[in-house]
Amino acid sequence: MEAFLLTFIPLFVAIDVFGVLPLFVGLTGGMDAAQRRKLTRDAVITAFAVSLLFLATGKLIFDFLGITESDFRVGGGIVLLVLAVHDIVLGHDDRRVAGKTVGVVPIGIPLIMGPAGLTTVILLVDSFGYFWTVVSLVANMAVVWLVFAQAERIGAVVGEGGSRAVAKVAALLLTGIAVMLIRSGIEAMVQ
Repeated sequence: MEAFLLTFIPLFVAIDVFGVLPLFVGLTGGMDAAQRRKLTRDAVITAFAVSLLFLATGKLIFDFLGITESDFRVGGGIVLLVLAVHDIVLGHDDRRVAGKTVGVVPIGIPLIMGPAGLTTVILLVDSFGYFWTVVSLVANMAVVWLVFAQAERIGAVVGEGGSRAVAKVAALLLTGIAVMLIRSGIEAMVQ
């Protein structure tokens, strides 16, 4: 159970479903329930497929480029830190894009599974292996699906302000995870 929580929580924070929720509601506001269900399905399947592809090929690409786990921890930590600080200062509003493929882009990629999520997936594999990473990825995609399926109800209860507050807290947690990754990468390099 500990391994599951240690993989689930960082990925949950990196995905930041409650931070994406106001954008999801905004982008799907004029859609009927069937369209919203299809869009949710497309977004979650796209995010999951890209995650698995990155999970399967990420290490091969790193080996080809000569990138070590420590290099990726430091680089990924810096990326996560920049994204977290960006979200704390500016929020998600500047990511708003609409179009025919809104479920795939931008909701599936990069809102659900963006640089923070992909970086976290690779780092979790290095620390906990494929099994726990995939289990936590499936669990997080289920959470995203459930939250998006209940987006209007959650939005009504939490409100836009509450959703933004949750997103800010998640971004703060992400900064801590980012600093931990940078520290552990540097420690591994020094050893």
